Amino acid sequence: MALRKIGKLSRILCLNNRHLLAARAFSCSSTLQSNGLNFELNELQQDLQQLARKLGREEVAPNAAKYDASMDFPMEIVKKMWDVGILNPLISEKYGGPELGCLGTCLIAEEIAWGCTGVVTAALGNSLASSPVLVGGNEEQKKKYLGRLIDEPLIAAYCVTEPGAGSDVSGLKTRAEKKGDEWVLNGQKMWITGAGKASWFFVLARSDPNPKASAGKAFTGFVVDADTPGITIGRKEVNMGQRCSDTRGVTFEDVRVPKENVLTKEGIGFKIAMASFDKTRPPVAAGAVGLAQRALDEALKYSLERKTFGTAIINHQAVAFMLADMAIGIETSRQVMLRAAWELDQGRKNTYYASVAKAIASETAVKCAADAVQIFGGNGFNTEYPVEKLFRDSKILQIYEGTTQVQKLIISREIISRLKDSGL
Repeated sequence: MALRKIGKLSRILCLNNRHLLAARAFSCSSTLQSNGLNFELNELQQDLQQLARKLGREEVAPNAAKYDASMDFPMEIVKKMWDVGILNPLISEKYGGPELGCLGTCLIAEEIAWGCTGVVTAALGNSLASSPVLVGGNEEQKKKYLGRLIDEPLIAAYCVTEPGAGSDVSGLKTRAEKKGDEWVLNGQKMWITGAGKASWFFVLARSDPNPKASAGKAFTGFVVDADTPGITIGRKEVNMGQRCSDTRGVTFEDVRVPKENVLTKEGIGFKIAMASFDKTRPPVAAGAVGLAQRALDEALKYSLERKTFGTAIINHQAVAFMLADMAIGIETSRQVMLRAAWELDQGRKNTYYASVAKAIASETAVKCAADAVQIFGGNGFNTEYPVEKLFRDSKILQIYEGTTQVQKLIISREIISRLKDSGL
């Protein structure tokens, strides 16, 4: 794919040209120079980072408290991201998308998350929903459903989690029964990001009624239009943090889905659903890094201004060491997050690095947010200061798209697999 220059940074930062970055690939071949290790972004990636940073600083951060209080979906920001072509960064150029790759998606996620991780979850939830279509969809499905997201500023939702099955995806109860040329879905999903705004859902359902069937053969993945009869959208959940993200339950009652909407074929939905996480866990880690960086920035600024015992609190070793620990965690998390994204863009399996990145970045985000509150003292416990919200927003990062404990399970399995492959 030919790589064309985006243009001057000043033109990019105008944020007023429809799909300014669309069709400009941050291809895997340009991720790092081919002559060895390189820790610098290329010019195109720097421009993308600056574009996302401008949005995060000037549009997202100033409105974060408002969205947190009202719990309204940040549609205005979603539209702005669509306008400049970064709402659906993983969708390939072939289907009208910007094809920014996993690394490009991470650059966007970190900068927008600096302003508000709730906005990142609301907007980049599209990447999670579209990934199964990218992984398992045929040409017709990709053109129809991915193209829809490019043509309009629409939302799609990844509809897998259930009241009794979160990390244990193999425990899903939603049923899919084949009847002629259709499938009939019945069941209940829970904690579905973007459900109330979705144009379509990726739905994972049990198609093999045999309870002993292996997960790799028991489930089928579907693309389901949100306006299909029989779908009931639940109330918006009031969560601890990331409150502008639209999280709801979804009930399926005799929902008829044409066979044309099955991804790949019957029985391999679980594999498609899990493969999608390799694409989306690095951007989740990037969002965690963005929150952690914001926590450090706020705490550093405050520690330079706040005085106790006749000096700025940064001059107290207890505070200085907390800031240093925050920086250590952020730099470490950022590097492994970029490695996870880079591995995927090179066309290699990145499951190990994706889980390492998600685990360390989410833990770092929670610790940095907690330390920022501590540095702010009583002010940190008050809603007038930004770190209180950072603390509430951070917790879900340890939970969604696989808990830290699940990531450790995956990492341990990958370590064992590598050992066996080595022949030791």
